[in-house]
This record gives sequence, C-alpha cells and structure tokens, in this order.
Amino acid sequence: MTTWKQFLDEAPRVAEVFTRRHRATGNLCLLGTLRADGSPRISPIEPRVFEDMLVLAGMPNTRKFADLLRDPRFCLHTATADPMVGDGDAKLFGSVTDLPDRELHTRFAQHLFEETGFDIRGREFDHFFVADRLTGGSTVELVDGQMEIAVWTPGAGERVERKN
Repeated sequence: MTTWKQFLDEAPRVAEVFTRRHRATGNLCLLGTLRADGSPRISPIEPRVFEDMLVLAGMPNTRKFADLLRDPRFCLHTATADPMVGDGDAKLFGSVTDLPDRELHTRFAQHLFEETGFDIRGREFDHFFVADRLTGGSTVELVDGQMEIAVWTPGAGERVERKN
C-alpha cells in the first residue's frame, strides 16, 4: 500500500508534474474505472489533496462511484488539451478505500468550503474514496525538444526514458 505521502517522497518528478497539471486545470482530471461488464469508463472528477490523502470525492450516486465500489481500481489522468504535451501530463494508477469516518467528512466539507465556497457542510457522504493504494504513475514531458517519459513503481523509484 502506497499512500499519497509515500508517493510524494518516492516519485518527486511524477508528483511535481501531476501537481502542476492538476492545479493548472482547476483540479480537473479524468478518472478511469471499470464498468460492471468489465469495459472502461472515463469520467471527469476534481480530486483534492486533503490531510495528506488524495480524495476522489464528487456528486453522490454517480456511475463512477458505483464502479469504484464494485472494483476499487482506477487510473487518474491530468486533463490536457495540448497534443504536444508542452506542459506535460501525468497518470496515476491504484485503488481506493471508502472511508466512513464522519469526522473526516466534516473536516473535508469545511476545507472545501473555505477553499472554493462550495458548501456541502452538514451533508451526509454516501462514500469518501481515498486513493491510498497507489500502484504506479507516469508522466510525459517535452524537455529540450525531446519527449521524456518518467515511470514510477512503488519501492523501485522513478526511471526516465527519452524518446526522439
């Protein structure tokens, strides 16, 4: 199990690109999950880093969360509209845990309100998914006119490949 904090420590390059792209898109990412029939689903999501956790929260009763309840594996991709990936892009892979901690939900709702003005304080959370079992990550960046792909695997660190 690799937590967000461990990921930041083990994968500084992948973490930097993910964080930069996540911020640049107003927290918008694309979440890949598996449907009941095993086919992939891609959905927009605005993950948040909160109390050293990567939280995948959103509207209740969505299909993406039904997918995660059935199969907790995911892929999270920073949104990009640049086919040349001049600003880079990043992907994270792993699985989620649904945390039923009401005090945590209350703190998260207060934090979200203070950060964005979006008020979900006092509401019940059906689910509170935390990406606490990261299994890998990668980035693509243009560096000095060459494409660099950084790949992170827990316990093995990062490796970088250059493509011409």
